[in-house]
Amino acid sequence: DPPRADGSMDPKKDAPAFPPPTVGDPGDPRGFNRTLNSYLEQLAIRGLRPTTLKGRAKALEYFVLWAETRGLARPADITRPILERYQKNLFYYRKKNGRPLSFATQRHRLTALQGYFGFLARQNMILYNPASDLDLPRLRERLPPPVLTAGEVEQILTLPDIHDPFGCRDRALLETLYSTAMRRGELVHLKLADLDPERGAVTIRCGKGGKDRTVPIGERALAWIDRYLAESRPQLAVPPDPGYLFLTYLGQCFDPDHLSYLVARYIDRAELGKKGSCHLFRHTVATLMLEGGADCRYVQEMLGHAQLSTTQIYLQVTIAALKAIHAATHPGASLERKREGEGDTDREQTAVEEAAEHVGSDEQLRAPPPELGPCRPLGPRSTGSRKALLAALAREEDDAELDQVDPGAPL
Repeated sequence: DPPRADGSMDPKKDAPAFPPPTVGDPGDPRGFNRTLNSYLEQLAIRGLRPTTLKGRAKALEYFVLWAETRGLARPADITRPILERYQKNLFYYRKKNGRPLSFATQRHRLTALQGYFGFLARQNMILYNPASDLDLPRLRERLPPPVLTAGEVEQILTLPDIHDPFGCRDRALLETLYSTAMRRGELVHLKLADLDPERGAVTIRCGKGGKDRTVPIGERALAWIDRYLAESRPQLAVPPDPGYLFLTYLGQCFDPDHLSYLVARYIDRAELGKKGSCHLFRHTVATLMLEGGADCRYVQEMLGHAQLSTTQIYLQVTIAALKAIHAATHPGASLERKREGEGDTDREQTAVEEAAEHVGSDEQLRAPPPELGPCRPLGPRSTGSRKALLAALAREEDDAELDQVDPGAPL
């Protein structure tokens, strides 16, 4: 269609796409539906990605449904005590499988409310923000799920039937996941122009947070991609070619959920006793690279993490250096019992050197874990370190008591 004479946008065609709210009364200008629409429109104007907008809208719709069942139809009806009741409801809520909502999910839904009511307060739609001082759940530091070994990955990679067009595609897809540690949303939108075989690199565009990055891709993965492009993709492509690297039987790019199902099916077929999908390959790559001696900052660039602390979680599952120290210093680590004090110093020093060679440097080995104070150099055991350890354990017990919740508390 030709542009307007005055050069203005057509709001029905040129407005940024965001999910329209499906709750509330559309006819009430001060109701949840209209105010949610204004808030999501503001987020779209700020440049938030559609996936972020979808998640924010879903979290807010859960609250609106909860509020409407209690006769609350407008944001102005919401007070701080009401939000505290909703937070308690999230804590005691049980899903269909009987499991509670994770603290991360609870925090996500409450954070969405803080942004929503903050926007309304700034627009003078409500007198104040009732969610401004809401106490959010504390996130617990959790280790990644059990990752695959290098041998288990190879077992999964051999499962696709490479003589079938779809099997050849799946083998190239799995090799790409294993080589680049991409997220599933990054892989499904990967295009042919993003590959650079001469440099051995691939450009990931509009990754998490809308950020681009370039990561290396191995020769074996490139070889399987070349075979897929020569033998399989021409049979899957449907004119006009969308240009995506991996195509479905319809000639279109993968849906993220479809990709997760495909990868999870191969993992289940391997009968390894481990569950997972695309993200399991991502965890595996990070762990294997760190165990192989890669610096944590390079792994951060590989995974596209904005914060180094996110990558350092994987350091807690790479215990090769800790295992060497344990074997050298723990009196019960060996089948052979040795006399007390015999060779302790030499064994400690040898273990430190071996661990340093494995991790990469002695400074990395002695560096403190994230969010902890500086640790003392390895050396002889002392009474002071024992007292410090006991004090730390006591503090952990105090924190555990604070985390306890009375299950009989009224909703």
